[in-house]
Amino acid sequence: MTDSSRVSGTEPPAPRSTRPTSPDDSYKWKAFAAIAISFVTMVASMSMVFVGLSQIADHFDVTLRSVSWVVIAQGLTISALMMPMGRLADIIGRRKVHLIGLVLFGGGAVFTALAPTFGLLITARVVTAIGNSMGQSVGTAMVISVFPARERGKAIGSQTTAVALGGASGPIIAGLMLQWLPWQAMFWALTIPIGIAFVAGYFILDENRVSPNRPQQRPSFDWLGAILSGATVIIAVILINNPFGVPVLSPLILGGTVTAVMLFTVFVWWEIKTDSPMLELRLFRNLIFTMAVATRFLGFLGTTAVRFLMPIYLISLRSLEEAAAGGVLFLTSLGMGIAAQSSGRLGDKFGERPFAIFGFVMLVVTAVAFMTFTSDTEMWKVMVVMLVNGLAMGLWNVPNNSIIMGAVPRGSLGVVGALTNLTRNVGNVTGQAIGSATIVGVMVSEGFDIPLSEIGGDQAAGRSFMNGWRLAYVFVTAFSLLGLLLSILTKPVRAEQTEPD
Repeated sequence: MTDSSRVSGTEPPAPRSTRPTSPDDSYKWKAFAAIAISFVTMVASMSMVFVGLSQIADHFDVTLRSVSWVVIAQGLTISALMMPMGRLADIIGRRKVHLIGLVLFGGGAVFTALAPTFGLLITARVVTAIGNSMGQSVGTAMVISVFPARERGKAIGSQTTAVALGGASGPIIAGLMLQWLPWQAMFWALTIPIGIAFVAGYFILDENRVSPNRPQQRPSFDWLGAILSGATVIIAVILINNPFGVPVLSPLILGGTVTAVMLFTVFVWWEIKTDSPMLELRLFRNLIFTMAVATRFLGFLGTTAVRFLMPIYLISLRSLEEAAAGGVLFLTSLGMGIAAQSSGRLGDKFGERPFAIFGFVMLVVTAVAFMTFTSDTEMWKVMVVMLVNGLAMGLWNVPNNSIIMGAVPRGSLGVVGALTNLTRNVGNVTGQAIGSATIVGVMVSEGFDIPLSEIGGDQAAGRSFMNGWRLAYVFVTAFSLLGLLLSILTKPVRAEQTEPD
């Protein structure tokens, strides 16, 4: 093994194996099914909420800005707790954290449906998000642990397909339900699959299989590191989103930035100093790991613009009905699911790097294609680009995740799996902020400070929106090109060694 693949102070990464499948090979699919149910439900729940925001605002008689905290509170909680929960799972067991998370998620869904006031609704969403963060933090690690090391790509590809299914089905299910039922029905409905996931997880998941390589003596949990990292992430996400509409150069934004930098500095100092860190920062001495994480951030920085900007383009500018727009947007998830399966399995056989590179090449091509869109681009062309963009996302995402998880010790899969999800979330938030700020900035500079819902009825405003759209996709292209460059330079080590029994 080359020096670049070693992580100072830790055990070497688990290599791939050529060992034949075990007699109990069916267990991996049983375990995956139990985990996948929770994946699909938790991801679907996040996208379902967007559809119900208007009804929730009307029910509690609050403004759109106020009701947005239903989403913001969830995002902040998940982002802040994901890494601490991943580390906790590495210490006490992933099955245990997974099951507790399901209970909190289900309880939070019931609490949300019954909430008598808007304040209690936000509290309920925080409880739900705590459970969601626990599930997201351990899901990847558990799936990888029950599959042989040589099938790591297949495991991650299957997980990504479950995530794509959840993301695609959430808005569709919510839209259908809200045509005939009140918004509370969405949250009552979530308790059914989560209950099934809990029963399946309780009876199928084996702690020794989903949490291998746990230390004999339980290390202490790094509470200070968890608090510092959580506070840093919360402040950073709020600064990026700027939900209060505060001017960029205001004392609040500048003070928040200084605070976030100081907290992050203290976090790094403490994690290096303490004997039992929440995140082993020495992992970043591994160049493969560091470059793959940076690639992941850049990838989601670019791909999230499609999910955020396309609904505005289709509904506000092109005046498509929500159902028709949902069908077009579904193509991205469809492509992602198809490519995730193929790139994962083929990556196990031929290596991850070619598929990550090809995925980013396709991402650059689709970013350039989006730049050529106009207000009357033929819809079949839009649909083709959306499908190819989804294929690109699946092609680069799965091998990139596999490279990251293959570069670390198996005993750290929980916290590193959480780190990959956190990287995705922060990339998404940052990409959305850049995309919206670019379009709004261009429109304001051209004299169109109007709600995006009104751009379809004003040709000049529509042209201004498309000017901002093209500039936004210039940034997306730049991010994708940087991700492509890092994918080319990242050369994971393919060690062939027998798996330990």
